[in-house]
Amino acid sequence: MAVLAVVTSSPPGADGGHLSIARALVTAANQSGHTAHLIVTPDYGFGRQTASYWAAWRTNVQEIGGTRIDQVITFRHPSYAVRHHAHVCWLNHTMREYYDLWPRFSASLSPQNLVKESIRKMLTHVADSWFLSANVTRIVAQSRTIQQRIKADFGLGADVLWPPPPQRAYRCEQYGDYIFAPSRLTPLKRLDLLLRALAEPPALGVRAVIAGKGEERVALEQLAVQLRVASRVAFIGHAHDETFVDHLARCRAVSFTPFGEDYGLVTVEAFASRKAVITCADSGGPTELVRHNETGIVCEPTPLALASALARVSEDATLAETLGAAAAAQVAAMTWPAAVKKLVIV
Repeated sequence: MAVLAVVTSSPPGADGGHLSIARALVTAANQSGHTAHLIVTPDYGFGRQTASYWAAWRTNVQEIGGTRIDQVITFRHPSYAVRHHAHVCWLNHTMREYYDLWPRFSASLSPQNLVKESIRKMLTHVADSWFLSANVTRIVAQSRTIQQRIKADFGLGADVLWPPPPQRAYRCEQYGDYIFAPSRLTPLKRLDLLLRALAEPPALGVRAVIAGKGEERVALEQLAVQLRVASRVAFIGHAHDETFVDHLARCRAVSFTPFGEDYGLVTVEAFASRKAVITCADSGGPTELVRHNETGIVCEPTPLALASALARVSEDATLAETLGAAAAAQVAAMTWPAAVKKLVIV
């Protein structure tokens, strides 16, 4: 059995899906007989990318507590800058503002900042290309969406391994009278689309609970008031593990409609709770898992289309239960022992 370092990078105070997956991998590896440790390198954000990569590069992943590390498994940028002879990168994402989100990001910049960020974009591409080709033994993508980006951005091949749901006490208690929407409240997660859908005629009888924190909280609450849907929407803030799993157990279905999501851990967590997921055709990772009219609904990213999807499951508990049962059967085939076996190469 191997001593493993599971390495990801995170902005200070942030706790995204990649950390949930990393912690779950550590737990699963230990349960499989390995000895796994979680290491988090800093991501200092815009303007300090060099410092972030340098911090990862200098992180000691050769030994921990006097014990030699046999292999590292890294995740998002810039964690893959750590150095080890046995290095699998289970890639979550690069700095997307310099890749697939560049058109959106660059449109918001002043001419002066556009020049500055264009230079940073070029340098980041050069660095990532080297790290992911010369510094990594093997790349595994967390979704086909990520696999396609790796090919387009770096010309590199990668296998796909969808992360299973983390080890939580998932259950299904009922198909309740509300839609659950857990997500960070940021523009790319498109919670505004859900609010606008609730204002459309098909969804006037739909209730929603939105869980999460983020920069758009105030704007979303104001939008709910403007659209006259505030009485049917509850913003509950960050949902800790028990609260999160409890809502998954009791909701009718889950709405998860981000733009171009890398993977979307929420999808498999909903499936593990026997709940269907409503997502959009341009949502990226979730569309790889949600089988339209089998384990959920995939609709166009418009308020009316989403409203119709929400109404279908809200008005038909039998449909929600049928989709949820199929979702549970699908996710049951995604196991952590199999994931550990694929990721450990020593």
